[in-house]
Amino acid sequence: MATPFPPFDGSAPQQQQFSEPPEMGIDASKRYTATMSTSMGDMVIALDPIKAPNTVNSFVFLALHHYFDGIIFHRIINGFVCQGGDPTGTGRGGPGYRFDDELPRPGEYEIGSVAMANAGPNTNGSQFFLISGPNGAGLPPQYALFGKIVKGLDVLESTDRRTHCPWKGDASYFDVVVDGERSPDAAWTYVEPKDAASNIKDHVAFYGVVTVTD
Repeated sequence: MATPFPPFDGSAPQQQQFSEPPEMGIDASKRYTATMSTSMGDMVIALDPIKAPNTVNSFVFLALHHYFDGIIFHRIINGFVCQGGDPTGTGRGGPGYRFDDELPRPGEYEIGSVAMANAGPNTNGSQFFLISGPNGAGLPPQYALFGKIVKGLDVLESTDRRTHCPWKGDASYFDVVVDGERSPDAAWTYVEPKDAASNIKDHVAFYGVVTVTD
């Protein structure tokens, strides 16, 4: 039996485990958007229920249950993808159910695309990724494509700056762009940190900025 769909007013309590996929609760003929609030700014995602009705239905179902509230992007690879949707933050978590693929045609992925992560055919759960660079756009069409970032894609822009730490390894830097204002090289990450600093893998650090106004 399918899990009942929650009301659209956001009144459902937070829940992160379910025994069955949700019943169809969206209208596939309508347009839906999702606003993803992060520590780096907001991203607005245009969902595509026409091409991926079951995927969008599951994503909206989980969002209405506040499933994604407070979770992290546990996998960030410069020029490739940012992956999240796992409440455990380990890359191994999920909602307790799986659903079938709704795959795109070859060549449909682009920077800003939002697609489901999976562990093989028809293993979709809650984890998704945002394509952040050309390597991600070149992925084979094996992941359900269900949306596109239409606002906020420029929150992070990769730069050419690189530094080396004998203990942590090589750092890649980003400009941070918020409301049109750019902070050069204000964020950095260690894509492949050394073993001694493996706990910082897939994390992004920021310079602190304090602005005083009267």
